[in-house]
Amino acid sequence: MKYIDIHPHIIADDTKKYPLAPLGGHQSDWSRTRPVSTEQMIAAMDKAGVAKAAIVQASTCYGHDNSYVADAIAAHPDRFSGVFSVDVLAPDAPEKMRYWLGKGFAGMRLFTIGSTMPDQASWLDDPKTYPAWDAASELGISICLQMSAKAFPQMIKMAERFPKVRILLDHMARPTLDDGHPYAAANSLFELAKISTVYLKLTPRSFIESRKGKATPESFFPLLVSKFGSSRLAWGSNYPSSEGSLPELLGLATSALAVLPESDKEWVFYKTAQTLYPALAK
Repeated sequence: MKYIDIHPHIIADDTKKYPLAPLGGHQSDWSRTRPVSTEQMIAAMDKAGVAKAAIVQASTCYGHDNSYVADAIAAHPDRFSGVFSVDVLAPDAPEKMRYWLGKGFAGMRLFTIGSTMPDQASWLDDPKTYPAWDAASELGISICLQMSAKAFPQMIKMAERFPKVRILLDHMARPTLDDGHPYAAANSLFELAKISTVYLKLTPRSFIESRKGKATPESFFPLLVSKFGSSRLAWGSNYPSSEGSLPELLGLATSALAVLPESDKEWVFYKTAQTLYPALAK
């Protein structure tokens, strides 16, 4: 099996060259206590058997300054692409998007909730963001959304307004699974399957939640595949934000997805990644 990771993060040792500017105003605990540099990420990937990665901008450390990821891509173009962050409410957002794409990035991420921003932001469907979404449509890039189910109505509105933009939900947008099959509490997530441009990112949180309460990986993931299709599901380690080594986090994923046919696992572990980020197919 080939493995492509579309949700790892890197943190620099040098805070002078790469100054901290976290969204939410304070640095995330994980980026401070267990940072992983570019070189350490390469070593971890080699140990885990991960061929390539789309490094996701560490918004809770660097905000919209994607310089460290850009330098990592430049140093290791055979292993890395990246997912940048920009202020999509700013008038120069399309210009910034083109700039970072020119630095080897392949996608964009909007951070609307997370460890340094516990409440769901309300700006996702703000008309001020339309030029950025127009640019994403024109440039053919996917948009990752770090969001909760609370923002589904806004996300659906944007998906309908910008039907050419592929939308990738980080951590599957955090569904509740502990009620078990047929997972009625996750129905709002399943309803998104009818929007063909919505993709889901399966991360450690997804696999851990699939074992809570009445949930089991054996009942949840085949159901998820039946709704979305494996070609709209992709694996991301969330390393080192999620605790554990990269081999351990990959093991968590392979164990939870063992129930799926090999053809579905191929999509989840690398083919969908190559669809979303063609640079990773080279």
